[in-house]
Amino acid sequence: MVSHVREEADFDAAWRRAEPVPGWLTQAQGRALWDAVGRLGPGALVVEIGSHQGRSTIILGLAARARGARVIAVDAFVDGKLFGGSPTRQRFEANIAAAGLDDVVELVVGYSTKLRPTWDRPIDLLYVDGKHDYWTYTDDLLWSRHLPADAEILVHDCYSSIGVTLGTIAKILFGSRYTYVDRAGSLARFALRRPTTKDRLRVLRELPWFARNVVIKVLLRLRLRPVARVLGHDEPYDPY
Repeated sequence: MVSHVREEADFDAAWRRAEPVPGWLTQAQGRALWDAVGRLGPGALVVEIGSHQGRSTIILGLAARARGARVIAVDAFVDGKLFGGSPTRQRFEANIAAAGLDDVVELVVGYSTKLRPTWDRPIDLLYVDGKHDYWTYTDDLLWSRHLPADAEILVHDCYSSIGVTLGTIAKILFGSRYTYVDRAGSLARFALRRPTTKDRLRVLRELPWFARNVVIKVLLRLRLRPVARVLGHDEPYDPY
């Protein structure tokens, strides 16, 4: 009981550190990342694909420090209004430094799809939050080749992005390599093991929630927030 209370307090402190950093990770999703790292052993290596300003990286990094693990943050920091380019990288590096994680988090700048074919380091946990199109996402799943059997893969926006959800249908529902475990909002957790029929059915049961999210996104684009509220979404932002 004492250990559980301490873990709760540690996560609460980590979330207070991460929450001010701009990003789309919710507290429940941060807890899912924290718990996933907590299941690793000393010396483990976590790879995060897509770090933005470091909100999720801080959670991963603080959890990794508690376990004697390390984090590799992979991000291309593409220029443009959507991603922010070098200013976003500077904010990421400043946020990691402010959290005291320079000795835990290693930044690798580059496209995940270009880095993957030559990657040669074993990893123990994979967190995917990179580009959300079908082709990039399904390529990012191939980083799992460096994971041991039964290792975990966490995917953000899994049931709120059309490209990521299509990739999940193709590679998880109809694939034979990954098993769906659970989700926190749109952050889904998979295990690297062959799925059963029951596992595949659990993926199917999430699709109505995905359809709801797509409808909400359309309503927000059309500035129909009152209609979105009828579906239980009372925020100006997309569902995460």
